[in-house]
Amino acid sequence: MFDLPKFGNGICLGRMAELLDELAIDRARLTRISVVVTGSNGKGSTAAFCASIGGAYGLRTGLFTSPHLYRFNERIQVDGVEIGDADLTRLASRTEAAIARIAARRDEQFGGFEALFALACLHFQETACDFAVFEAGIGGRYDVTRLVGALTTCVTSVDYEHVALLGHSLELIASDKSDACAAGGTIVYGENCRTLRSHLIEYNRHREVTSHFVRDDIAIGGETATASRQQFDFRFGAYDFRALEMNLLGAFQFNNAAIAVAVFLLWLRRVRPGADTAGCEAAVRSGLRETRWPGRLETIKPDPLTVVDVGHTPDGVRQSLAGLKAIHGAEDWILVIGISSDKKADEIVGALAPSFGTIICTRAHHKGADAAVIASAVRKVNPQADVRMAATVAEAVAMSQQLAAERKRKIYVAGGLFLAIEYATVARGGRAEDLKFF
Repeated sequence: MFDLPKFGNGICLGRMAELLDELAIDRARLTRISVVVTGSNGKGSTAAFCASIGGAYGLRTGLFTSPHLYRFNERIQVDGVEIGDADLTRLASRTEAAIARIAARRDEQFGGFEALFALACLHFQETACDFAVFEAGIGGRYDVTRLVGALTTCVTSVDYEHVALLGHSLELIASDKSDACAAGGTIVYGENCRTLRSHLIEYNRHREVTSHFVRDDIAIGGETATASRQQFDFRFGAYDFRALEMNLLGAFQFNNAAIAVAVFLLWLRRVRPGADTAGCEAAVRSGLRETRWPGRLETIKPDPLTVVDVGHTPDGVRQSLAGLKAIHGAEDWILVIGISSDKKADEIVGALAPSFGTIICTRAHHKGADAAVIASAVRKVNPQADVRMAATVAEAVAMSQQLAAERKRKIYVAGGLFLAIEYATVARGGRAEDLKFF
């Protein structure tokens, strides 16, 4: 898309502010219409829920997420429609020209993620969005989404990730992500942040940032799940919505949905303090029910039942596995596992492998760790398992489907984002090599 590395050199806030000004982005309006979603796991689903609720409320809604799963255009959407190729090319050219001018003045290298964020801001401005949801990249303190100046943000969850940049403790990681929120704003924290509550409240106090925590200030109850949908009750302040339905599966989606609802209600109360509760409830119900987000405990094939999940941190993998067992049962599965080379393979293997009797270890075309290394880790934590290796994802697809047919088993594909998407692509007749990630 851009002839740039993924990230630029050094901290980008100064050059990004200059780029937004060069593109004539109305920063005050951007702050007014936007919310920012940060966190270790669950950002994409939460952002999708939030944008869907905004659309159901009748707002022209922009959504910026990363990474894309199947097509680059997925990253920038307005009212659920991906940016068209013509607009993407036109705005990329305009953004590149502005970057070239600023890079020459500052003698600094921009990154592709920075350029894409600026392009999204430009697209949302041109299409006159009333509401915009931005998913952060890494952290929040120095992430490009801090430039939004959002007064309503969230931290969906915290896990050990990008520790060299964010810090080697959960307190440091959560603090970094919290800094996406502007002074005087409000942050909604997911339920796994509750153990950090005292730290985060004190961390936010001097910037007069208000903190709300799921399952403390924001109540969830009445959770039920089937193989096709989930339902829960939501209570927050004066809002009391019963039997909310959603089609995204997994117990972790209760957390994500509750965060999204609270974020939208807080944002709406800030910009439209007179909004009626009935209209809010109708939008929340419709928005949650209509949200679609691929790759999250997604069934890609009914026979044999094949479920893929893009979770790629230890906590995310554990949550997805628990959701799989609750929805589809714990028995008769074949695990296809592949882990990116920059992830904590031992922890991810430790979270997955003990639950499966047949395990196929493979290597994703994009950033995949050596299958033999994964297999060795699997054998250490589950020496009784039937462990096999597949050199490629295409070989893993063929092997798993053959074993599933012979043994009457189901297939679970987990451990890495690239693995899940490559497997789904190959299973549908495509080629992993043709996917382009950024």
